[in-house]
Amino acid sequence: MLKKILVANRGEIACRVFATANKMGIATVAVYSDADREALHVKMADEAVHIGPSVSAESYLVIEKIIQACLDTGADAVHPGYGFLSENSKFRDALDAAGIIFIGPGKKAIESMGDKITSKLIAQKAGVTCIPGYTDVVRDADHALEVCAEIGYPVMLKASAGGGGKGMRVAMNEDECRDGFERATNEARSSFGDTRIFIEKYIQQPRHIEIQVMADGHGNVIYLGERECSIQRRHQKVIEEAPSPFLNEATRQKMGEQSCALARAVDYQSAGTVEFIADADMNFYFLEMNTRLQVEHPVTELVTGQDLVELMIRVAAGEELPLAQQDVSLTGWAMESRVYAEDPFRNFLPSVGRLVRYSEPEGEGVRVDSGVYEGGEVSIFYDPMIAKLITYGEDRSQSIDRMVDALDNYYIRGVNHNISFLNALMVHPRFIAGDLSTNFIVDEFPDGFNADLVVQADPAIALVVVGAVHQLDEERASLLSNQLTGHEHVANRDWVVVVGDQQSTVSVELTESGYLVSLGNSDYQVETSWSLGEPLFKAVVNGKDISVQVERSARGYRLLYRGAEINAQVLSPKAVVLSAHMVYKAPADMSKFLLSPMPGLLVKMAVKEGQEVKEGEELAVVEAMKMENSLRAVQDGIVGKISTVEGGSLMVDEIILEFE
Repeated sequence: MLKKILVANRGEIACRVFATANKMGIATVAVYSDADREALHVKMADEAVHIGPSVSAESYLVIEKIIQACLDTGADAVHPGYGFLSENSKFRDALDAAGIIFIGPGKKAIESMGDKITSKLIAQKAGVTCIPGYTDVVRDADHALEVCAEIGYPVMLKASAGGGGKGMRVAMNEDECRDGFERATNEARSSFGDTRIFIEKYIQQPRHIEIQVMADGHGNVIYLGERECSIQRRHQKVIEEAPSPFLNEATRQKMGEQSCALARAVDYQSAGTVEFIADADMNFYFLEMNTRLQVEHPVTELVTGQDLVELMIRVAAGEELPLAQQDVSLTGWAMESRVYAEDPFRNFLPSVGRLVRYSEPEGEGVRVDSGVYEGGEVSIFYDPMIAKLITYGEDRSQSIDRMVDALDNYYIRGVNHNISFLNALMVHPRFIAGDLSTNFIVDEFPDGFNADLVVQADPAIALVVVGAVHQLDEERASLLSNQLTGHEHVANRDWVVVVGDQQSTVSVELTESGYLVSLGNSDYQVETSWSLGEPLFKAVVNGKDISVQVERSARGYRLLYRGAEINAQVLSPKAVVLSAHMVYKAPADMSKFLLSPMPGLLVKMAVKEGQEVKEGEELAVVEAMKMENSLRAVQDGIVGKISTVEGGSLMVDEIILEFE
C-alpha cells in the first residue's frame, strides 16, 4: 500500500482525495500557490509545499515543481485530481522517471484519449458508435467553412485537447462558424496550449450520458453504471444524476460494454469516464473519454456504494479490483448540483471575493464536497466552483426533494452564487418529469435567468414568512420603546406586503408556538423558534417544514426560497396610501458606456475611437476564469473615448469605452 500521497491540485478535489487517504491511513501532502496560502486543502493535509505564484501556469501546471515537492516530502505517489496536469502525458513521464507512482492510467491511455481526434479513430476501431464528422485537424477559418458545408449545419467546433466546455462552439451558419472557430481557437490556446480544432455533426436536443469505468493492472475492466449530465450551460455541466431517468437496462448494458471495450483497447488502468450523447430514440454516440476522476463522481459513489478514490489508490498500488461486473448494482438515486461563484441574475458573470458568511446544509442523504470555509476567498485565478452539493434518496423524487431543501439551507454571503438558479432548475416541471436535453437551459431560460420566472408551488409562503419576520421586528421595537419612554406601545398587527406591483394584506397574531398569519381568506399557522438576525428562517407552516433565507435590505426584506428571490416591503395601511405620493428618482443613465460585466482581463479591443459600429458588432473580449466573453453593441453608434487598453485588468462595472 502507498505510504504518502501528494495531490497535484487544489480546492474541493484535493480535499476529497485527502479524506479517503486519511481513512486509509495514508499520509498526505498539499501543494499551493500564493493565492491558496490559506486554502482549506492546505490546512487539511499533513504537509504542504508552496509551488509558486497565483497564476496556474507558474504553479499548478509546472511539472518540475510538483516533482520537486514529491522528492522534498518523500511522497511515493501523486493523485492529479481533475484539470491542471491530470491528463498530461508529460507529467506521467516525469513521475515515472522520478520513480513516483501516478494514481491514474498509463501514458498510452492518456495520450490517445486526451486527443479527441485520435480517440475517435480508436473508438471506431473498437466498435464504439461515433458521431459523423471531420476527424482531421481544421487548418483555419476558411477550411472550417468548407468542412461545415460538407458535414451540414448545425455543427460543433471542438478543441482537440479540450475539456470543461472550453474551446467548444456550436455553429448554425457560416457567420457563427467563422466567429466560433476564432473563439474556440483562442480558448484552446489559453487553456491547453493546443490550437487544434476538429468539427463534428451537432446532434440537436441530445442527452449527455456518461459511463464510469474502472480497470486494474490484472486485466479486469468493469463499468459502474451511468450518470446523466444533460443540464449544462455553455457546455459546462450544472446538474448531474445517477442513474439516468432516460436509459433502459438494455441500452445501459450496450453503453457499458462499449465503454469497457474502449478501455481495453488502450490498456486502461484506474478510473475513467466514457462520454456519450443520446438522441430521442436512444441511439447513442461516443463523445470522448476522460482519463481521470470526474467532478461528478460522487453520484456514482452513492448509488454503487463504492469509493472511487479508494479504488484508484488500490489499483495504483497494484491490487486487483475487489469486485467484478456481476457485483455492481445500482441502488437509489443521487443528484449533484455544482455551486458556483457566479451571478445568475447578471448572465452568470463570475464573482470573486471573501466568503463573509458560509454555512453548508446538513441532513439525511446530504453530502457536500467543498474546498472553502467561512472567511476564505474565491480567487479570480481559478475555476469559480465553490462546492458540490449531493443528495441521495430511495428514488429520484426523494433525491430532488432533498436537493431542494438542501439548497434552501445553503447560506453563502460575500460573493454572488448560483443557488437560486440551481433550485429553479430542481423545481422546474420539465426537470421533475425527466424531460432533459443539453439545450434545457437555453430552451427554458432563453433570455437568461430571472427569479420572476420561477413558479412557486405556494406563492403565499414568502408573504407569510415576511409578515411573521416583520411582526417580530415590530414587537421588539415596541418593547424597546416601552422601556425607554415608560409608555405602553402596542405593535401593529395589520400590514401590507408589497412585492413589485402586488400588494397583499396580512394580519399577524402571536401564538405560543409562533404566529398565526391571515392572508386573504386563508390562515397559516407558523411554528418557529426563529430569532432576529438568524439568516435562515426555519419553521413549520401548516404542517410543512420550510427554510427561507431572509435578510434586511435597503427597501425592506430580501428572501430566497425555492429558486425565487423576493424583495418585499412591509408597510402599514397608512404608509401604503402615503407612499403613492413619493417622488421617484430615476437611476443615472449609463447607456452610453460599455461597462465590464465582470472582473477580468481585456484580451481584445475590437474597435477604435471614432469608429462607427452596428448593433451586434463585437466591441471587446474579456477573459475571466479561463473563459472568453465577447461584448457586443446593443445598438448602432459611434465610439467616443476608449478608457482602457488591451492586456489591462478590469473591475466589475469599470468603463471600457464611451459612445458619442
